[in-house]
Amino acid sequence: MSEALGRVVATERKPNTPHEFHFWTAINSPVGIGTIVRVDGAQPMDGQIPHIYGIVVEGFSYTDLQSPMHDVLGHDGSPTLAGFASTERAEIRLYTAAVLRQIPEEPLQPVPMGQVFLAAEEDVHVALRMDSYLKEGANTGIPVGVYRAGGTDAVIYLDAEFLLGPEAAHLNITGVSGLATKTSAVEWLLASLFTHFPEEKGSIAAVCFNVKGPDLCYLDQPGKIEKSDEALYEKLGVEPKPFQKVEYFAPYTAKGLALNTFRNNEELLDNVTPLTWGLREVLQYAEVLLNKDDIDAKADALIDFITENVVDKEFPADGILQKNHRVQSFAELDAWFRDILQGLEKKNGESWRTHHVATIRKVRNRLSNISTRCAGLVTDSGAVSDLPFGSFEDKTVYVVDVANLEEDAQDLIFARIVSKLREHLERRDLGVKHLVVFVDELNKYAPGDGPDTYVRKMLLDIAERGRYLGLVLFSAQQFRSQVHRRVVGNSGTALFGRMDPDELSTPGYAVLSPATRTKLATLEKGQLMIRHPHFTQPIFVRFPRPSVMQGREGSERYPQSSEISLEAAILRALRPLDPTITLPWVQEITALYTEQEVIRARNATLLARPNDVKAYFSSQFLKIIPAQPAQRPMAGSIRSVPENDPYGF
Repeated sequence: MSEALGRVVATERKPNTPHEFHFWTAINSPVGIGTIVRVDGAQPMDGQIPHIYGIVVEGFSYTDLQSPMHDVLGHDGSPTLAGFASTERAEIRLYTAAVLRQIPEEPLQPVPMGQVFLAAEEDVHVALRMDSYLKEGANTGIPVGVYRAGGTDAVIYLDAEFLLGPEAAHLNITGVSGLATKTSAVEWLLASLFTHFPEEKGSIAAVCFNVKGPDLCYLDQPGKIEKSDEALYEKLGVEPKPFQKVEYFAPYTAKGLALNTFRNNEELLDNVTPLTWGLREVLQYAEVLLNKDDIDAKADALIDFITENVVDKEFPADGILQKNHRVQSFAELDAWFRDILQGLEKKNGESWRTHHVATIRKVRNRLSNISTRCAGLVTDSGAVSDLPFGSFEDKTVYVVDVANLEEDAQDLIFARIVSKLREHLERRDLGVKHLVVFVDELNKYAPGDGPDTYVRKMLLDIAERGRYLGLVLFSAQQFRSQVHRRVVGNSGTALFGRMDPDELSTPGYAVLSPATRTKLATLEKGQLMIRHPHFTQPIFVRFPRPSVMQGREGSERYPQSSEISLEAAILRALRPLDPTITLPWVQEITALYTEQEVIRARNATLLARPNDVKAYFSSQFLKIIPAQPAQRPMAGSIRSVPENDPYGF
């Protein structure tokens, strides 16, 4: 049994309560802010010695001096004479601890006098109530990090039932940019989830939105880790290796030649899929891109009419429309609008099917503008390349890179992808049972003030109802106090990296002691404070560096490609499908065709992924017969006249 390191003490000024107690220790005791201790009561209760577990939240040190002046006088006003003093003043170390758990739990009484011990690993499990989900038969613990104090190294587990549902769900990370390691924490936690997620709970996958820089662009590339990290990986039971199954999705640039992602280096394109949508995919979420102050109820009614009665349906000619239409792309929609407006002009009409001509012109202008504002993502031709909804694979990370896109395109991608994920999970046909969605920069996408955007409503819906579907939100931001309260309030687990002092001064952190707030403001990289439903107080842990290539290193090793020619872009896109394709072959096939025709053929080939890439790509072009020079018919030879012909001249 370990030796006692202190004793509980209570005074009239500082009494012990059922939720807080005080104890003193020796000067050299291994106790600090965040240390977990165990108190063994002196008097048994119902035949059982009470055990109280607490975590240190405040510390004090003082002597028997009543005034600093006494110390000055005792050393004749010179600090160098302190070593000649005849006696050393007695110094006390006094700590305040918040109660984590009392055994027995009833009756709940003030903490009794008793000896204080440093918590061993088994004590940590009991103190944080982890014993309830680490016992045999439960097995829902997910390692999140290692608690260290004195000689104790204890693995801290999160309960999968409260991290991914259905009991509670969602995780939120807060910390200053660059020092809080928010992205690294998510990468590590996903690796731990994929390793330790209970098989009986089903399959799991993750969709990560890369909203800034190249942080998430190299998850399948190995990174450098130190010896200390290797020891942490071994203790946490996770193999230090990059993610084995990662799929990347990114739209094209506005010109449509190269992918608009940090991961467009030719060496890394084998698992990068273009993300392109047509009219059918975009129209359902048109309100994300349309200004609500500009689009009134009349325009909404016309958009609904188009969605329900025009898109993907045969629309016959009538008194205004001059011909039949089947609208499947933005180009065909514009032709449909043009036909209506021309028909109204010919007949001097002011409305068509209760829709005024001014409303028709306004809606045409707004919808036609979408393919321009989101060029590279939204295509006029209607070509579609999307996430594999319905065939998601277990333990796979799907990264959608939106870092280089305009805000409108980012909002459209968030809205459509998350909405589709929710629809498939409701029908139980996504391909996996549990899905983690990671979104950074919540201060931008779900602020506490400002207009109520479609993206914010969507994030609120996930936070409030997603756990029942298996849709879990992992989110991150710099300033938790400025994020919508219902998003962070519904997050069952909260992680805190190094914090900004101004953020810590907001009312939301008043529940933390001054010493805990000071420690939060000075945390090292790789350290986190965790709040979890099973933990009655926040806990400090250390987690290993993710074993994946970091964004800065990846961008240096695999530099982003610059703008390239059309032929080179086609070669780069098709070569992962068929390594035998060469630049001269591409130049020969595409020489007679326009840029739009070549890009359309490339998109169709990437979507189909045929066995014979060359034949399929070539078949996408209309055959052009080279022009032949006209040949004049040869005149027949004139027979010569015999010399003895009497009629010859």
